[in-house]
Amino acid sequence: MEQLLELLNDINPDLDYDTVDNLIDGRVYDSLSILNLIDEIEDIFDIEIGPKWMRNENFNSAAAMWNMICQIREED
Repeated sequence: MEQLLELLNDINPDLDYDTVDNLIDGRVYDSLSILNLIDEIEDIFDIEIGPKWMRNENFNSAAAMWNMICQIREED
């Protein structure tokens, strides 16, 4: 989770990723930001985020992203 938080803080250090839960729904991140974020997550965690994971709820918060990463790892 620490690596994910570092990545998110590099993108936007002004957000409190422990509490924010509307990164997509609140339009904090746009579609280009999410595509870049997905690329970074895939590289850092050596996973592939397939179409079934491309849902707003998986990217609305750091906790949701971490949960998604863990689930993808479990499937591999």
